[in-house]
Amino acid sequence: MARTALVTGGTGGLGSSVTTHLLMTGWRVVVPWINRDELGRLPEHPNLQLVRTDLADEDDLENVVAIAGDDADRPLFGVVNLVGGFTSGTRVHETPVATLDAQLNLNVRTAYTVTQSALPHLIRGGGGSVICMSAAATRRPFPGAASYIASKAAVVALVETLALEYIDDHIRVNALLPFVIDTPGNRSAMPDSDRKGWSKPTEIAKVVDFLLSDNGSAITGGSIPVTSVD
Repeated sequence: MARTALVTGGTGGLGSSVTTHLLMTGWRVVVPWINRDELGRLPEHPNLQLVRTDLADEDDLENVVAIAGDDADRPLFGVVNLVGGFTSGTRVHETPVATLDAQLNLNVRTAYTVTQSALPHLIRGGGGSVICMSAAATRRPFPGAASYIASKAAVVALVETLALEYIDDHIRVNALLPFVIDTPGNRSAMPDSDRKGWSKPTEIAKVVDFLLSDNGSAITGGSIPVTSVD
């Protein structure tokens, strides 16, 4: 059966690779967007639906989820939460609480509200697969990024709880734990970095596709590293 995936952050450095890969493997993909300049990263494709959306706006969010769930021949099955943010550089006593609030908002609240809105569609459809982005730093923290790491650890806790709450609805929920993702933005921000072990968007996209597919049906509540071995 053809299926639909909702991919938030689907126009970004990682998201464009995920969106393109899912289109290539037969998915209908609905992508909410906010930055018009990023749309050129995506191919023209009959199964791609772009919807201008402010995910922080309740009406906008409900609208894009309804669009993702409105095709009876290609029901909403996959939810891929890629929206997120990163900050580092100062220790906790030097970091405003507003920084923590912003990281929780980007990395946890958005994943929570998008998933919350999509769950009734997945339940009615008989199941689905939800993927959220955590970070390898939750297992290997580094100084100067407590707000970021705490927010990404909260994503893992959210995923583990969702997996338990919705297992009887045949909804799988998993987290991915990338290292630094090898995107143009990260290369520009860290031009002198050793990129060995950086997570490649094309490889992450393959893992996303696997977890959304029936081949990943035995996996739920997982925190899955996606760090390159090259």
